[in-house]
This record gives sequence, C-alpha cells and structure tokens, in this order.
Amino acid sequence: MKLLSKDEIQRGQELVGRVVEGLNQIILGKRDLVEQAVVGLLARGHILLEGLPGLGKTELVKGLSRLLGLGFRRVQFTPDLLPSDITGTYILQESADGRRFVFHPGPIFANLVLADEINRASPKTQSALLEAMQERRVTVLGTTHDLPAPFFVLATQNPIELEGTYPLPEAQIDRFMLKLDVAAASTEVLEAIITTRQAGQPPALSAVLSAEELGEAFAIVDQVALPPAVANYISRLVTATHRDGGATTGPAAHVKFGASPRAAIALASAGRALALLRGKPNVGFDEVRALAEPAVAHRLVMDYSARLENIDGRSVVRSILASLGELEQEMPEELSRK
Repeated sequence: MKLLSKDEIQRGQELVGRVVEGLNQIILGKRDLVEQAVVGLLARGHILLEGLPGLGKTELVKGLSRLLGLGFRRVQFTPDLLPSDITGTYILQESADGRRFVFHPGPIFANLVLADEINRASPKTQSALLEAMQERRVTVLGTTHDLPAPFFVLATQNPIELEGTYPLPEAQIDRFMLKLDVAAASTEVLEAIITTRQAGQPPALSAVLSAEELGEAFAIVDQVALPPAVANYISRLVTATHRDGGATTGPAAHVKFGASPRAAIALASAGRALALLRGKPNVGFDEVRALAEPAVAHRLVMDYSARLENIDGRSVVRSILASLGELEQEMPEELSRK
C-alpha cells in the first residue's frame, strides 16, 4: 500500500483549505457543517441539507459554486414542478430541413445543481433526478445525454413536519452521500451577522480553485489509503444496521431495512476526503466515526415502533458505534500489554 508523500498531503490540504476558508467567511459559526460539505464535494457525492428556512442552506451551496467557479443552476422545487422542467425536453422547431424536434437541456445540465426545498415537489418530479445522480446522464424520449463533469446535486429540504412537504423516496435519499442537519445559529453568530454584514448579505468571493486544481484535489483524495482493518470496520458497521446482521437489541432493533452497500462506499469515499482535510495519508477509525451518522443514518428505514420510542437513524448509528469494536478479533491480552 503506497502512502501519499508529505508534499502531496500538504498540497492537497492547501487546495482544500482554500475552499474551507472561503465557506467559513460565508457561513459563520458552522465549521463542522462546512467541513462535511467540502468532504462530500471532494468525495464527488451529492449532499442533502436539512433545516428550517433561513439557516443558510442555500447560501452554503451558492458559496460553493462561487468558490469553485463551477457552472451553477438553481431549481426551486414546488408542487407543480414537472420532470421535464428539470431534465429538459424536445421542442418542435423550424430549420433549413423543415420542422424537427430539438432537445432543450433543463437546469440539470450544470456542474452544480441546487435543488432547493426538494421535498416540496411530488415524488414523480423528484424521481427525475435518480438517473442523473447515479449515472451522471439523462435519458429523454429514449435518447441519453451526458451531464457535464464534475456533476453535483446539493439539495435542501425542510423538516417533513412542515406543511406542504413530501418524504423523499428511499431510492432517492439513498443516492445522497451525506445528509447534513443545519442547526440554528447561536446568539454570538447572530450578533456577528447583524453587525458585520450589510442587510445580512455574505461577502462576495471569487473562485479559489481552477478546474485543473479541483481535478488535482480529486486525484489526491483518491490516493488516500484505506487500511484493511478500517475497511472491515466500515463493513461491520453497515452490516450491523440489518436485523440479520445482528441488529436485534437496542435502537437498531427498530430498523426495518438497513443501509445499502452505497452506505459503505460513501463512508469509505468520504473518509478519504476527511483524512486529507486532517493531513493524514490514510483513513482512520476516527474519520469513520466522524462521518458515520451523516453517511449512514438517512439510509435507514425505521419500523413503525421507532416513532413510538422516539428513535431515529442517528440514534441507531450512535448505538452501533458505541458497541462496535475497531478490530473484528481483539488482540491477545499478552500482546495488547506490550
């Protein structure tokens, strides 16, 4: 297993650090949220941001697009939005050869797509994103169109208890690498916002990474090592969310359907990005534990009894982490003493 050199790690940290520093100027007081958003981006995954309106979810996505200089489109999801409003459609047009159908791309054809308030649209419309998020392409009337690279969907959603929202289908929510909860700002952060920003507007920032530098950052992340012991830890964590994998007691017993293999892939990929952000040449157990909740919890389908017991996916993941040993077989006692 060839590890990254010290110079390569420093280069990767320097590139990633520019984005983190820029986002911290836009989103005040949410360093963990900013780091996790950048981790998801470096791992080339889609991100779902959940929180009440006005907490900075949209500004976070817009800030990422400005800092990376990527092509950006925003789609405001509403109950009357149609799938063709997202993917595009064929329109009959006049040409030199007579009338013919011409494909007009929808807003999905951008490097970074903000699906704002995604759970206000019907499941039929939400499903228009499935192929795009998984295959990075769109098929309309039997013709497949490739999406630009890189391609990211960053979606915001309101808590499902709010009026006029629809729960995301399991197939769609599974395609989000990370689900990040956006909490309300503290008193100190609110004071900083109203005293340092005119009309609450974030500072105007220019791109901090070129397309070549972003590609370089991706390449460095891909070279971060995943030790076999850590890979085994991830696999056992995901398996433990299934009843036939040992989830028979505690909060995990309330899981109806456990996490899919995408959860393990997402956790490994995001772990590589977080390790680089922390200046490490390999993924450690700490990176897995730090990302387990945002990478796994939203993929769990809870039993009806979970609501009665006030148990959600995050509490299930926390209980599994608390009981899961780092090594599948512990070291002999005589060796662990040395």
